Amino acid sequence: MQQSVTEIRRLIARHKFWDYVFAIVGLICLLVGILTLMGLFAQLVADGAPRLKPHFFTSFPSRFPEEAGILSAWVGTILVMLVTAFVAVPLGVAAGVYLEEYAPKNWLTAIIEINVTNLAGVPSIVFGLLALGLFVYQLNFGQSILSAGLTLALLILPIVIVATRESLRAVPGSIREAAYALGATRWQMVSNHVLPYSSSGILTGVIIGLSRAIGETAPVITIGALTFIAFLPHSPISGQFPFISFEWLKDPFTVMPIQMFNWTSRPEEEFQLNAAAAGVVLLAMTLAMNAVAIFLRYHIRKKIKW
Repeated sequence: MQQSVTEIRRLIARHKFWDYVFAIVGLICLLVGILTLMGLFAQLVADGAPRLKPHFFTSFPSRFPEEAGILSAWVGTILVMLVTAFVAVPLGVAAGVYLEEYAPKNWLTAIIEINVTNLAGVPSIVFGLLALGLFVYQLNFGQSILSAGLTLALLILPIVIVATRESLRAVPGSIREAAYALGATRWQMVSNHVLPYSSSGILTGVIIGLSRAIGETAPVITIGALTFIAFLPHSPISGQFPFISFEWLKDPFTVMPIQMFNWTSRPEEEFQLNAAAAGVVLLAMTLAMNAVAIFLRYHIRKKIKW
């Protein structure tokens, strides 16, 4: 009996030892990744900081590096991301809700689920080629902001759908049963109970999707993003009723990653510094977009009554 207790203690001690080893190795890996990222970011800021002046944000690209700016690039990025968000988020959430709460569990639904999951891992260039044939040539949207926004929306749509479904699955079934017991319809149960409880997970998926879309280069190059553009799209705000214009959707465009690619492909060191400054701005835009989503997620959580 004493020997058996001793063996159990040795087994427990050995397992605790390997737990400590795994924790230390995991911490070291985490620190290596974080420190490497911080070092790269610090180097990027150090290289690009001298260029981050008001003139850099209000000037068009130029063949003279000291006069070049990112005005057309950051405006184009914001407009493309607006189209992407307005298309991908409602469509992705609605598709996720349907597949999880409404769709019958049969072979067709299973095939759709498998394809949606696989599409999340498809290389982005494939979506660019698809968009080139569909949006640019078949639907005659041309090489425009609308085509770019729809392309990136297709790119992140599987991510939003998968995140929505996983968030809905995390909601306990007892909440659904309680809603039905009180006489709620399926839509009342979904809209008033399931969606509010799963909103934080859905917003996390949206953050991941939009963060991927804002830095993509291959799809927008495929559909014809310009590497040099010295004009701005039409303004979304019009001086005549209804004071909203959609002409900007048809305009040519460029985005921040394309502008960075153009500058890094040039041999002059000054253009490399411009690319570093543009990278800092792109990271700041990504962080700002994520901060808005996190702010919304926090306030939605506060309003949920547990």
